[in-house]
Amino acid sequence: MYDRNTKEGPHVTTPAPPQTAGSAAAVRQPPLLYAVAAISALGGLLFGYDTGIIASALVDLGRDLHLSSRAQEIVVSAILVGAMVGAPVSGTLVARYGRKPVVTGVAVFFAVGAVAAAVAPGTGTLIAARFVLGLAVGAASNTVPVYIAETAPAAIRGRLMVLFQLMVAIGQLISFLVGYALAGPGGWRWMFALAAIPAVVLAVGMLPLPESPRWLVGKGRTDEAAAVLRRLRVPGSDIDGEIAEIVDVRTKERGAGWRALRGNWVRPALVVALGIAAFSQLTGINAMVYYAPKLLTDAGFGDSTALLTGVGIGVMLVLAGIAGTLLVDRTGRRRLLLWLLPGSGLAMAVLALAFLGGDGTAGQKWTVILSLFAYIFLNGASMQAVVWLIGPEVLPLAVRGPAMSLATTAVWGFDLVIALTALTAVDTFGRTATFMVYALMNAACWIFVLRRVPETRGRTLEEIEKALRKPSARAEEPVNA
Repeated sequence: MYDRNTKEGPHVTTPAPPQTAGSAAAVRQPPLLYAVAAISALGGLLFGYDTGIIASALVDLGRDLHLSSRAQEIVVSAILVGAMVGAPVSGTLVARYGRKPVVTGVAVFFAVGAVAAAVAPGTGTLIAARFVLGLAVGAASNTVPVYIAETAPAAIRGRLMVLFQLMVAIGQLISFLVGYALAGPGGWRWMFALAAIPAVVLAVGMLPLPESPRWLVGKGRTDEAAAVLRRLRVPGSDIDGEIAEIVDVRTKERGAGWRALRGNWVRPALVVALGIAAFSQLTGINAMVYYAPKLLTDAGFGDSTALLTGVGIGVMLVLAGIAGTLLVDRTGRRRLLLWLLPGSGLAMAVLALAFLGGDGTAGQKWTVILSLFAYIFLNGASMQAVVWLIGPEVLPLAVRGPAMSLATTAVWGFDLVIALTALTAVDTFGRTATFMVYALMNAACWIFVLRRVPETRGRTLEEIEKALRKPSARAEEPVNA
């Protein structure tokens, strides 16, 4: 098993002074590094806004277009079907053309989809527009975390990547605030249209940013990769050593791709990435994000209270994103999950049982709201903080494109299952039974993390990959934090 303060690989000629993850994180990093993370993470803000705005829009959209519960599920799910297509397609594109141009193209799709949804004359056109938005959401969720992971140093990689999830949460909060402010007949059109503004900012902001140095090495452009790393690392960093390590790993895997996913050495990492992808949805987070206002109005809450509760969900998501950003490099990915998932499951169980007390009493309403907020925070600070982080970290470079496409498609596939079944399950089995299943999924996820998920804090992507290849240092074994 690797010591995180040592490296295996070629001899380097200009070694930097050894640093622990904590001391390296304290060093002032180049502004360009933060610009790469912040600007590309606007894709996360758009992802959050476009998936979250439907919760508020449905309150009036369903009435304006006279949509049944099944029709509302289809409108919600159109963006998820698009995401399932956009994720694998973007995986092929980033491998061929690079991370930067794909993120720029994603911004264009976000803008086109937002405008099309805003001017949609009917339900069919709206579904098509949300499918286009889904293409952008799937591509952003697949590409942006990989782009950030491949440009960030190991010491602060976690917090920079969690910035993507924090931006998703901020986008969802903005969507709830906008939904509350624009509630009323026809307001949903403006809700959709406003997403075009950050899409334009993302497209323009990506233009001066560099390409991923690891993608450049994969294309044989090592001099360009070294030049990029010099702009992204603090003075005195071992650029030659980092390039040599990337080249060494890449050389062993040259020619790998989709077919390499069948390899035994890849399987442990793939199981981790796919498992986290599935549980990120099966634990119930998006059932609450998409349908909380609808579920609350059906349970006897007034429209205003339901929409304000949606705003509260957005606030909890942002607070959870901040907590995840602060904790993921300090406590580690695995430990964060093991600490917070039990509370997430307990909060969901309390929410489920709260509906047994009948509808309408003040005590029951406060129990519902507080347990809902607790669940959102605890699940958001754990599962949602790491879902876009662990995959790019554990998946090897040669298969990172196709493997992340597979993992991202799994996220959206299970998200689609939740979106298509949540209202129907509530109508058929009731809120208590439906939410209790989500609570049990939190418990199952905790067991999965305990048995399968490694600790990746403080290790370079190449160290993680080399450990994966060594029989004595299997990827599924946790690294002591």
